[in-house]
Amino acid sequence: MDKRYDAKAAEAKWYPIWEKNGYFHAEPSDGGTPYSVVIPPPNVTGILHMGHALNQTIQDVLVRWRRMSGFNTLWVPGTDHAGIATQNVVEKALKKEGKRRQDLGREKFLERVWEWKRQYGGTIVHQQRMLGNSTDWKRERFTFDEGCSKAVTKVFCDLYNEGLVYKGNYIVNWCPRCGTALANDEVEHEPNHGHFWYIRYPVVGSAKGTQGEPYADYVMVATTRPETLPGDTAVAVNPKDERYAHLLGKTVILPLTGREIPVIADDYVDREFGTGIVKITPAHDPNDFLVGKRHNLAEINIMNDDGSMNELAGAKYVGMDRFKCREAIVADLEAGGFLDHIEDLDNQVGHCYRCHEVVESRLSKQWFVKMKPLAEPAIEAVKSGEVRFVPDRWSKIYFNWMNNIQDWCISRQLWWGHRIPAYTCPKCGELIVAPTAPTTCPKCGASSADGQTVFDQDPDVLDTWFSSWLWPFSTLGWPEKTNDLDFYYPTTDLVTAQDIIFFWVARMMMAGIHFMKKPPFKNIVIHGIVRDAQGRKMSKSLGNSLDPLKIIEEYSADALRFSLALITSLDCDSKVDMKKFEVGRNFATKIWNAARFMQMQADAARDGQTAFGQLTSDEKHILLACDKACAKMKDLLEKYRIQDGALAIYDFFWTQICDWYVEYAKDAPDKATAFAILRPTCRSSPRRWRTSSASSTRTRPYFSPSIRRATRTRRRRRGASRTRSTTT
Repeated sequence: MDKRYDAKAAEAKWYPIWEKNGYFHAEPSDGGTPYSVVIPPPNVTGILHMGHALNQTIQDVLVRWRRMSGFNTLWVPGTDHAGIATQNVVEKALKKEGKRRQDLGREKFLERVWEWKRQYGGTIVHQQRMLGNSTDWKRERFTFDEGCSKAVTKVFCDLYNEGLVYKGNYIVNWCPRCGTALANDEVEHEPNHGHFWYIRYPVVGSAKGTQGEPYADYVMVATTRPETLPGDTAVAVNPKDERYAHLLGKTVILPLTGREIPVIADDYVDREFGTGIVKITPAHDPNDFLVGKRHNLAEINIMNDDGSMNELAGAKYVGMDRFKCREAIVADLEAGGFLDHIEDLDNQVGHCYRCHEVVESRLSKQWFVKMKPLAEPAIEAVKSGEVRFVPDRWSKIYFNWMNNIQDWCISRQLWWGHRIPAYTCPKCGELIVAPTAPTTCPKCGASSADGQTVFDQDPDVLDTWFSSWLWPFSTLGWPEKTNDLDFYYPTTDLVTAQDIIFFWVARMMMAGIHFMKKPPFKNIVIHGIVRDAQGRKMSKSLGNSLDPLKIIEEYSADALRFSLALITSLDCDSKVDMKKFEVGRNFATKIWNAARFMQMQADAARDGQTAFGQLTSDEKHILLACDKACAKMKDLLEKYRIQDGALAIYDFFWTQICDWYVEYAKDAPDKATAFAILRPTCRSSPRRWRTSSASSTRTRPYFSPSIRRATRTRRRRRGASRTRSTTT
């Protein structure tokens, strides 16, 4: 062995050997107790980041431990087609060529995306191999592969036939940049320094005002979004608010438009917020939408898909960007005497989780999944203990979201994704949901056999999460009945971060129980987020992200993974900086040096058995310490205490083996026995040295490293032998 450990050479050599020889592959026919894990599929557009490194390190620790313990272990890898992210990447490439996707057309654009996927989509997979994951690459899946796509189509059709999928005109979160609807949990609310604009809405029939005011009687409305004013269809007050009781039944004039709108009473209005009067814009606010439904108000959508104003906003504002329109409307309100005053306001504004554009609430016709019927059994599975969260405190977050769950908007106005299997009859307008394009309309009998009738497919695609919520069973072959599905489902552990409990974990629970009649996993292990040394979340904008590949380049994959394990607690986030990875590198070097020392002393060791009673107390002690370390590791890993397990390994090997026993072995009275013990202590169970439970208790008491070092020093000074007696 070389004097210096070359991690790059070692890792580059051994991983291909492991993979080639199928050491990570498992089959149901192998028998035994199954242990299965599905990897949270990273986006096909992604590159390895610290979150991946932490998450996959924890999974690999659990997977390798179970594999070494004799379980039939399966760790399924794969990637997500990432609808919005992937389409954005390809559209940016087209933009550099001076083109848009519309210039190519849908089919040609999709060909371009597949070409990009073949060229760049394997980057994250290659990087996972560099990380050292013991995943079963023979079973690698992609959410857009044939099997997963078949599962998606079946689930949509089944849910539609059960009345759990429907199409409706509702308020959705709209990203003007991505040009698509978003689910509620795809919107990230960020702090914003904004304003409250106080606007006068004149009461119809009131006298003309004086001193430049157009009306003497008006209601004062405070809003953070004056650009939506043209879409107002009412103003509302709380029915218990006596200040405004005299206004009920009256109408007010909508500033700048001259349109009359009613004053209504609704419990939604907070009497203490703002002026206690709110403008109701049903087509541009989710709460206003519900108020509008209760009072049969008109719904006026004043914006285009790109966030610009349409003709319903008024001729002056047509084509303006929403924020430019805000400035114009505020200026016009002030000029017309309608703007009373402006106040600063700190609030939260929703942003697209992909491109971080400010999200717009707007009325749109979309596909939805009814979630409450699916959520109820998923809630009960955790309440009953059939599925448990680790740590348990995350179950409260899960329950809170599930008990207040809203219908899931699943349609996206994209081209890259699973096309919605819904078709429209061109003759009678009948909507047909089917796995494949229909040939005959069940309502009017129109047939495609005439060569002229074409059943138009819905142009929208499904939310990316609609495929990944099926991941634990679609990756095992569902909807086909496979041996993998029968043996490995439900999976054992799901390891993920808290930020996708709603995106992914809860939805997998619902889908698994509904379609497989069993929860998709037994344990949901939630780990913290990797943060920088100051405790900040890593991000490109802050420039504080650490690149795992650079860490691997400088310190090695083992150093990266062991260091992460050493600082990872399920109870809190992890703070890291580059210096933290020196610990893992130094530990790997220590192991190398110990192995090299053993190789150099190979001639001194001998095979065979030695009676336990003939061993020295030091030899007995190291055997007991090793046995205790194994038992401790098993207990810690069963409790998912990865950090404590890493500390236990570190302490045993560095302190017990290297600092003490190796030093003892150098001058042991019987080197052959000492080194024979050292070999199995490092590589196998020490139990073969035990003769009985009684004899195993006759071991040297434990002394701390500092006491042992001090003792050795004193003995050297006395010129005494380093061999210790049993009484010591």
